[in-house]
Amino acid sequence: MKKEKTAVKLKQELIVFLVVIALLTFFCLASENFRQYTTILTIMDYSYYIVLMAIGVSFPLITGGVDLSIGTGLVCYSLAGGYLILHCGWPVGLAMVVTVLFGTIIGVINGVLIGVMDLPPFLATLCTCMITRGLGSICSQNTGISWPTAGQPGSWFRSIFKLDIGGTKIPLGFIWVLLLAIMMHFVLRHTKVGRYIIAIGSNKEAAILSGINVKFYHIMAYTISGLFAALAAIAYSAVFKTVLPGTGAGFELEAIGGAIIGGVSATGGAGSIIGTFVGVFVICLLKTGLPFIGLQANWQQIVTGFVLIGSVMVDIIKKRREKK
Repeated sequence: MKKEKTAVKLKQELIVFLVVIALLTFFCLASENFRQYTTILTIMDYSYYIVLMAIGVSFPLITGGVDLSIGTGLVCYSLAGGYLILHCGWPVGLAMVVTVLFGTIIGVINGVLIGVMDLPPFLATLCTCMITRGLGSICSQNTGISWPTAGQPGSWFRSIFKLDIGGTKIPLGFIWVLLLAIMMHFVLRHTKVGRYIIAIGSNKEAAILSGINVKFYHIMAYTISGLFAALAAIAYSAVFKTVLPGTGAGFELEAIGGAIIGGVSATGGAGSIIGTFVGVFVICLLKTGLPFIGLQANWQQIVTGFVLIGSVMVDIIKKRREKK
C-alpha cells in the first residue's frame, strides 16, 4: 500500500514537471522575446522567494492549517534587516541572522496560537499578517529600504543568488533553493517531525490517541514556515533593489498556490516538497510568460486561478478514490 502511495506521488510530481516543460515550450514558441537569457533570469528572480515561502508553508498546509502571514512577514523581516544595515550600521551578515531569527519567532508565535491556544489557523495567521505589516512600516518609518547594492560595502550577499562572471549573470540561487527543497523533502519523508506532521494532517484525533505531542508538532510546522519566510526575505532583498512597506500581501497566495499545484493536499495529510518546488515554477512561468503573449495582470490572475481550481479538484477526486 505504501509503495502504491509513493508511486502516485511520484507520478503527480512527474505530471507537474511535464506541465512546466509544456508551458516553457509554449511560451518559447509563442514569443521570440521570451527566448532570451534575461527572461530566464527574471523567472529565477521571481522564483527564489516564492519557492522558499512555499517550502515553509507546505508544513502548516500538511497539518490541515495555513499560514497567511508569510507574505507581509517577508517584507517585514526584509525591512527590519535593511534598517539595521542602513540606519544602525550593522554588518550584513549579522542583519541576515537577525532577519532569520525574527521570522522564526513569528513562526513560533503562530504555532503557539494554533497548537497551544487552539485558535483557527486562518484567524491566527491573519492576525500576525496584520501585525507584521504594521511592524514593517514602523521599522522602515514608512519609506522604502534598499539593502547594499553592487559596489557598496556588504553587497556580497547578492552574489549568493546571482553571480556576475565577466558580465554574465548566473542564477546561483537556483542551486541553493533546490538543495533546501531536497533537504526539507528528506525532513518530511524520513524524520519524526515530518511523519508526525503528516499524521496530524491525516487524522488529528488519531494522532493524539497514538501519543503524538500534537501541540509541539503544530509549533514545529509553523516555526518551519516562519524560518523559510525569513530566508525568502533575504532572497527578496538580494534580487530586488528596494523593499517597500505595506507590500507583500498576495505573496502568500503564490506560495500556497505553488504548493497545492505541486501536490500538497488542500485538506492536509499529504504533500511533497519536491512537488512544491516544481509547482512554484508553474506559477512563475505564468506570471512571467503571459505578458509576452499579450495578457495583462488581470488575465494572469484568472488563468492562475483556474490552474489552482484544477489542482484542488484533482486532490478532491484523489481523496474520494482513496476512501472507496
